[in-house]
Amino acid sequence: MYMQSSLEFVLMMLGTAVIGVLLFRKFRLPSILGYLAVGVVIGPYATGLVSDAAPLQGLAEFGVVFLMFTVGLEFSFKRLMAMRNIVFGLGFAQVTASVVVAIHISALIVFIIPELGMSWQAAFALGGAWALSSTAIVTKMLADRMELETEYGRRVLGILLFQDIAIVILLMVVPALGSDPGSLWIDIGLTLAKVVFALGILLLIGEQVMNRWMGIVARTGSQELFMLNLLLLTLGAAWLTDTIGLSLELGAFLAGMLVAETRYRHEVETNIKSFRDVLLGLYFITIGMMLNLWLVRDRWWVILIMVVCAFIFQFGVTAIVTRFFGASKGVSLKVALVLSQASEFSFVLVNQVGSYNMIEPWLYQATMASMVVSMLMAPFIIMNADRIVSRFAVDEWMKRSVELTKIASQTMTMQKHAIICGFGKTGQAVARLLAEEGIPYRALDLDPERVKRAEIAGEKVSYADSTRREALVAAGIDRASSIIITLERHDMAMRVLHYAKTVAPDVPVIVRCSDENDFEAFRKAGADEVVPEVLECSLVLASNAMVAAGVSMKQVLRRVRASRMSRYANLREYFHGDDEAALLESASRYLHAVRVPDNSPVIGQLSQEFPFLEPNVDVVSVVRGGNKIAPDVAGKIVAGDVLVLRGDHTGMVGVERRIFGLDKPVDTVV
Repeated sequence: MYMQSSLEFVLMMLGTAVIGVLLFRKFRLPSILGYLAVGVVIGPYATGLVSDAAPLQGLAEFGVVFLMFTVGLEFSFKRLMAMRNIVFGLGFAQVTASVVVAIHISALIVFIIPELGMSWQAAFALGGAWALSSTAIVTKMLADRMELETEYGRRVLGILLFQDIAIVILLMVVPALGSDPGSLWIDIGLTLAKVVFALGILLLIGEQVMNRWMGIVARTGSQELFMLNLLLLTLGAAWLTDTIGLSLELGAFLAGMLVAETRYRHEVETNIKSFRDVLLGLYFITIGMMLNLWLVRDRWWVILIMVVCAFIFQFGVTAIVTRFFGASKGVSLKVALVLSQASEFSFVLVNQVGSYNMIEPWLYQATMASMVVSMLMAPFIIMNADRIVSRFAVDEWMKRSVELTKIASQTMTMQKHAIICGFGKTGQAVARLLAEEGIPYRALDLDPERVKRAEIAGEKVSYADSTRREALVAAGIDRASSIIITLERHDMAMRVLHYAKTVAPDVPVIVRCSDENDFEAFRKAGADEVVPEVLECSLVLASNAMVAAGVSMKQVLRRVRASRMSRYANLREYFHGDDEAALLESASRYLHAVRVPDNSPVIGQLSQEFPFLEPNVDVVSVVRGGNKIAPDVAGKIVAGDVLVLRGDHTGMVGVERRIFGLDKPVDTVV
């Protein structure tokens, strides 16, 4: 390592990481690839800026720990038991089949190439290493693409969860295979007992203790204490499982599942995200450092063969097993593609194989290099999985076509209906209010379990990805009265907004905005109205506080309405009655209609110019002979025209003065 101080080293790591990720994101490639590429460049086998990655690996491992914690947040014990067929059925079958097939393939290779001298023990260990897939890469990319809740995403996550459990056993079995085989079954039995013990303790007392403790910390109102407590829970659970001989990652995952049972889940997920992403990036940098470029150059053909064979091996076993467990052909192929790379834990197993001299040194190095290459390929494969599967699985296209056809048939007779994108808590609340008013709606959601239960309950919801153009078209966007976007993810909401304005630019789009900073971005992207959660929450809180302080309900409603009018265009721009005159001063813009008198000085002026207007006032339309005419085609103003104006109160006063030729406003309003 050429760095003279720890500060220089940190600056070098941060600088290269920022540049690498920036370049890859500019070309719309995953940031994971940027981290891996940075690791290759600064590693000991390239520029040598970092000669030894070992000191970084301890810190980098915390990235995987926090990743497993956030994965645990997506689950609960009830949900895990609901997925037991996938986790302990499909996951067990995938790992077992991979190890069995790997042993037979290795035996065949040894028979063909006796010089390798590979034993069945080594074949077992390598089979276990290649049976695992990268939890870090797969879960992060599926989460970024919002595909964890899809049909194939649930199967992928179930397999990954069992692999995380299997790695605990494999890490104890491989040393036994390399030393004394006599203690093999004792070690396996001891490991299983530890897992059962840890799960039992957490299931019996973990949830109650977690709820009480999180409540105590939250009541202090200290964000700093909440964050410290979060770190303590994550790392404490990881330390506990590590102490009894299990993995750090398993403890963090269990801690995440416990927190998922509390009402603080979403706040915890937000606070932990920055730690997870930074440390996970450091982890991927250390993985990239393992790639021996000189070995790749000298034995590129061996590594290429190993990468291709390993891909075919992983893909084939996973696809067949997934298909056997009832998945469609398209889903099976997609699951297999997504899981066709090596795991971060694969390196640990291969290191054990090398330390016990179970394979030749050059084969050990080639295996390590091929695993790094497979992880580098993984993001590209995952990004293009849909395109690849569509070429080989006609049934997947047929299934998607059937889903879209079903949606189209359900909305074919609907007119002036609302399309709700996302059927979570917010979407369901909106649907309930619309139903009470007799307004038809069709909701689109990607959670198959939620859609199934909602449909049984009589809700008008369909399983579909609202970020896809064809789903919006099938839902009858051209006939809709409005599109309501309730998705939490900013990028996904933006995609829906883009397609909505492209396909049906005249249909109003109302967007839920969880972050106040995204308000203007949605407005600039074409949203007709943006509803910030922070504003609405503050209005409800303030309303209750004012009522508690003795303010009259009429005054409270006035204040709330005035606040909303200052933010929402559709509430500002309407015609006020006499009883709402007091609100005009607080409303920034509203609609106002004025009839042009016979002696008005503005008669004869071109409608599209309106030099008599104030800077903050514009003409929405001109009503002439009972017909509404756009300002740019109305021509010259004539007596009797009704000008529909939009502006603030001060501007309206000035416009009225010019229209009526008076020094003060006249109350001649239609």
